[in-house]
Amino acid sequence: MISATHLHAMLIHFPIALLMAGFFSEVIALFIKKEFFKDAAFYLLILGALGATAAYLTGSYAGEGIEDGPLKNPMELHEQAATITLWLAIITALFRSAIYYLKYNRSWTKWLGIILFAALAGGVARTGYLGGQLVYSHGAGVELMLPDFNNSGDED
Repeated sequence: MISATHLHAMLIHFPIALLMAGFFSEVIALFIKKEFFKDAAFYLLILGALGATAAYLTGSYAGEGIEDGPLKNPMELHEQAATITLWLAIITALFRSAIYYLKYNRSWTKWLGIILFAALAGGVARTGYLGGQLVYSHGAGVELMLPDFNNSGDED
């Protein structure tokens, strides 16, 4: 059966890839003046923000019940980073959508959009790092399959 932990682990990689690829496309658009890279960055941002919302919700359910113990502090750090990253994704997507659809292309909006996207990419990297630490250093979400010593296999 798929739990919230499994679902979070399956979903989280998509917004990470989409948002990072969108940011790199935005940087490429600075140097190569082709609309393709600018448009790609915009659509990757929108898809990544939607995916980040789904990943955040599944992560919230996956982390339920961990209020004490050795996972408490690392889980809180990851959750705080995820909350900041989600808000950055929403704010950046809304800002870029308004600029994109209103066609309000000013120098300051371009640079503010890049700064927001860079902060978002940093947030994604930090949140992903803390999530990786939860799994690989603290064993969060890892189910150990131990042998069943109660059933020795001797059937009389």
